[in-house]
Amino acid sequence: MNTYATGIMKTEDFNYNLPEELIAQEPAAERDGCRMLVMDRKTGALEDRIFRDIEEYLRPGDLIVANETRVLPARLLGAKRGTGGAAEVFLLREVAGPEPRTNQCAYWETLVRPGKRLKPGTGAVVDFLDASGNVALSAEIVDWAEGAQKGERVAKLTTTMPSLDEALHAVGNTPLPPYIKNYAGDTELYQTVFSKRESSAAAPTAGLHFTPELIERLRAKGVRWETVELEVGLDTFRVIDEEDPAEHQIHTEFFTVEQRVSDAVAETRANGGRIIAVGTTSVRSLESAWDAQLASNGTAKKDDPTATSEGGLRARAREATSLYILPGYQFHVVDALVTNFHVPRSTLMMLVSAFSSRENLLAAYDHAIEERYRLLSFGDAMFIH
Repeated sequence: MNTYATGIMKTEDFNYNLPEELIAQEPAAERDGCRMLVMDRKTGALEDRIFRDIEEYLRPGDLIVANETRVLPARLLGAKRGTGGAAEVFLLREVAGPEPRTNQCAYWETLVRPGKRLKPGTGAVVDFLDASGNVALSAEIVDWAEGAQKGERVAKLTTTMPSLDEALHAVGNTPLPPYIKNYAGDTELYQTVFSKRESSAAAPTAGLHFTPELIERLRAKGVRWETVELEVGLDTFRVIDEEDPAEHQIHTEFFTVEQRVSDAVAETRANGGRIIAVGTTSVRSLESAWDAQLASNGTAKKDDPTATSEGGLRARAREATSLYILPGYQFHVVDALVTNFHVPRSTLMMLVSAFSSRENLLAAYDHAIEERYRLLSFGDAMFIH
């Protein structure tokens, strides 16, 4: 779903000069000890702070909503059967296949390399070895992914181990973004401290800055904490190639908003609190769950706590979303945003620009670069309120 008027802006309008030396190659020594650029959403006014200072900007009665998804060991490095050539299969999301899913067989949408040698209809199979040198997992390239772009395939994963989950953990690697080179540290630092079900190809990185202690301090202050789930997919790794961003086709991702989150949003609104989204994935989850028809004018159930006169948040159980937030979008749920610094010309730059303005955001990025902030996934944070 596109929320942008064609021809008003160009993708190049969301570009900036990203100094390579400012791309963070490792996480901060302390999760909540990174820098935080605070920006007034309306005026663009900036403050340089430390992330744990976020306590000072939150009030009793506010609600924080974060994405609790966990990153899969989705990067598989193996060899093409028959030739022994090096091959990589990157898992994006599980899809329905011609055979029923079992503990030892499933179909996945993937990115493969080298794409020219891993084509459907050629019998291409990639094998992955465990620590003992045995084949623990195999990926047969069986089809082109729906709407396939370069390197996208459907692969049939099979294992002789008790489960695919066990096999993936035996051979898979936590996928770091391609701009992080040679990181050899603890990959658990690329997971949030509140992560749960493994379902994503990348981390919801705005959540990396929170510690259990910080979360508890916020709760003690009267700030409510809830989580949603959005399975982070392919668009995280892709910049927009089209000249007109309205022509870009954003990938479908799956999200879940539990009833307790819907209830919490309604209660926060009723009590005058703010909804603070942690990351763009939480924004997309909340805004995708918004239902303008969910009203208390007699069309909604009287016992539905999500119902308001302006609409409400409806609980969703792993629904698909293709919500594409661009400048001009009217936010229904989110009042403030914790986010990281993003890649130029990306859908994430578009979303954050829509939340404030393109001019405010680019001015903030200029300031961050001048002040030598650490950028992108392992980098510093922004708080926009």
